[in-house]
Amino acid sequence: MKILVLNCGSSSLKYQLFDMADKSVMAKGLVQRIGIAGSNIVHRKGDDGPKVTINTEILDHKDGIRKVFDLLVSADNGVVKSLKEIEAVGHRIVHGGDKFASSVLLTEEVLQAIRDCIVFAPLHNPPNLKGVEAVSEILPAVRQVGVFDTAFHQTMKPEAFLYGIPYNFYEKERIRRYGFHGTSHRFVSKRAAQLLKRPLEELKLITIHLGNGCSICAIDKGKSVETSMGHTPLEGLIMGTRSGDVDPAVILHIMKRHELTPHEVDNLLNKHSGVLGISAESSDLRDLEEGWPTRSERANLALDVYSHRIKKYIGAYIAVLNGCDALIWTAGVGENSPIVRSIVCKELGWLGIEIDPVVNDKTWRGAEGDIATPNAKVRNFVIPTNEELVIAEDTLEIIGNR
Repeated sequence: MKILVLNCGSSSLKYQLFDMADKSVMAKGLVQRIGIAGSNIVHRKGDDGPKVTINTEILDHKDGIRKVFDLLVSADNGVVKSLKEIEAVGHRIVHGGDKFASSVLLTEEVLQAIRDCIVFAPLHNPPNLKGVEAVSEILPAVRQVGVFDTAFHQTMKPEAFLYGIPYNFYEKERIRRYGFHGTSHRFVSKRAAQLLKRPLEELKLITIHLGNGCSICAIDKGKSVETSMGHTPLEGLIMGTRSGDVDPAVILHIMKRHELTPHEVDNLLNKHSGVLGISAESSDLRDLEEGWPTRSERANLALDVYSHRIKKYIGAYIAVLNGCDALIWTAGVGENSPIVRSIVCKELGWLGIEIDPVVNDKTWRGAEGDIATPNAKVRNFVIPTNEELVIAEDTLEIIGNR
């Protein structure tokens, strides 16, 4: 079975076409600047084939997806003879609220439930829905599956997901912690169990997803019991441009002192804070790490604050789990920043967390491995995430059962 995976953002969409016979990537790419001047598609055959950039006007998501379909069957860049070979499409859906604890076939009833969750994710769910609608118009007979970022965390108990605000806000408006990056945390935890050669149901794991967005998850016996992101992806760890945890009174103070509107504060916390806000240089850790530790005082400070927050959450989650078998680092920064990993794990030896500096420095650029010292009690894995494969596998399972 050939399955197309789509991840639609507000002005971009990522795609991968899988042959599920061997789970290989037939083609992949990125559609950029949808509805904006200078739009293009970066396409490649296979998982690591040469990139081909097609500069073309892309009016909307439907137009972008149609052009992706055209590429997949084209003489020069195509990998299938007919679109009929694509038997299903799996979509990343950011927010499913507490309505979905697993991936589901996308029916009109499910789509309405996703629309109801737009209030929780106004920047993410609408473009996710546009992708579904575009496929329905272009290939109306193809079955589609939704895979939710929030679903994996639905195993959290009330003491983990409730906030200390009046309970009626949860009862009437479903305000609670939801968590995100669920497909990534699920994928790397399963892979860690394979590397440990132990059943996932026996393990206590802490998965650390560090990209432009960052989250950390405590996983007990294969189930999420705590995670750092909350009602929105703003809470928790410090990120590229997002603040992470902030005293709510600070937000009120800033609003009053600087006469900011809610929209302006939202923009401040999501787009001008985090590593960018502290360093005043860049939101990209690669920029700040260049020349570390002598680049600049503010760059060093941003790295230290960023890493300290991760360390604090690791300590908290070891307490929640009552122990830990392994840490797992993943996503762009987690996989490729030996510096961050070394800063975080420094002085954690008393918890059984010790990394081998030589192995750590060599483990990046897609490498997978255990960077812990041989005698460390807690294993320390770097595992490249593969959220698209999770979506494809879930889609195959759901379509195969119908």
